[in-house]
Amino acid sequence: QVQLTESGGGSVQVGGSLTLSCAATGSTVCMAWFRRVSGKEREAVAAIGTASGRPWYADSVQGRANISQDAAKRIVYLRMGSLQPEDTAMYYCAASATAGCALASDIRQGIGYNYWGQGIQVAVSS
Repeated sequence: QVQLTESGGGSVQVGGSLTLSCAATGSTVCMAWFRRVSGKEREAVAAIGTASGRPWYADSVQGRANISQDAAKRIVYLRMGSLQPEDTAMYYCAASATAGCALASDIRQGIGYNYWGQGIQVAVSS
């Protein structure tokens, strides 16, 4: 069983940036960030293969998000800049112990992500 603990959320002004962190208690193959706005479907934001370090980004954050990891500490970071009100959401860290990050379709649908964090709120205001 892998437990995920998110940190780093909060309130940010439009145009600002923040970094979310997710610490895992065990080995994973792929880790990702998702977000959900109340009343809307969950959206995959970014993912990273823990062995390869290869990232994936949703079109909505491409160019203004960076996902990275400290593999030794099993921590994944998501830094997002140029934040806009539409980035306001509950952000969830997720991990897969079996499936990789090879297929964007799997990432978008959250397929294979066995473990989920509790979620952390990000609010972007003007």
